[in-house]
Amino acid sequence: MSVGPASPVVCRARDYTAGTVIGLHHHPDRHQLVYAESGVLVVQAGAGRWVVPSTRAIWMPVGMGHKVSCIGAVRMRSLYILPEAIAQPPPAASTVSVTPLLATLIRAAVDVVQPYRQDSRDGRVMQLIVDELQTLPVVPLHLPQPLDARLQAIAQRLESHPDDASTLQDWATRLGVDVKTIQRLCARELGMTFGQWRQQARLLRALERLAHGHKIIDVALSLGYASPSAFTAMFKKRFGQLPSQFFQ
Repeated sequence: MSVGPASPVVCRARDYTAGTVIGLHHHPDRHQLVYAESGVLVVQAGAGRWVVPSTRAIWMPVGMGHKVSCIGAVRMRSLYILPEAIAQPPPAASTVSVTPLLATLIRAAVDVVQPYRQDSRDGRVMQLIVDELQTLPVVPLHLPQPLDARLQAIAQRLESHPDDASTLQDWATRLGVDVKTIQRLCARELGMTFGQWRQQARLLRALERLAHGHKIIDVALSLGYASPSAFTAMFKKRFGQLPSQFFQ
């Protein structure tokens, strides 16, 4: 999908209704920062899935195919950056925090008329955006997706029943393998243990449900946590914030 003007940075604003799905596509000549000024996005790209609330954004490297789903109404603001315009881009698709400064700059970039002169006020705004993009911290909102059919069976179950408490031994019995086989597959394909993978799947599902306005107690119990406090403690340990603070 071609972006258009030859300017180093292009910003486009689009608003989507709840449930909109932007089918699989890619940008062959530009990196993209996908930012929801309001609403929540679920992005699938390569062997991964990201949940992106309004205080975060996803960095999508040039040429990477991705599919975007909107949870609730979404005000999407996308930046498209020429590879030669950014010296140190994130090396892979990742979720990044959006600072108040970057959020303000993106709002200003929406009104920049293309093409712009780099030595103009608009050009300086766009260059400051590029500078900011190289300092943003990565946030752990990624769920790796396995290629192995056995792990895919587990992934499908976690997707439909995130409260499933089956142990490694339970899964080994169902799949007709030993526990160590599953452990090796998780390490090789996911870069984490089975327990970490299940926990991440639950927490990302929690983000989706919280974004829909579900109460913390309902989210916690639906995901298999013994109590809201247990869920809140795990959420804060993983994301550094309480669930009630995360979307602020």
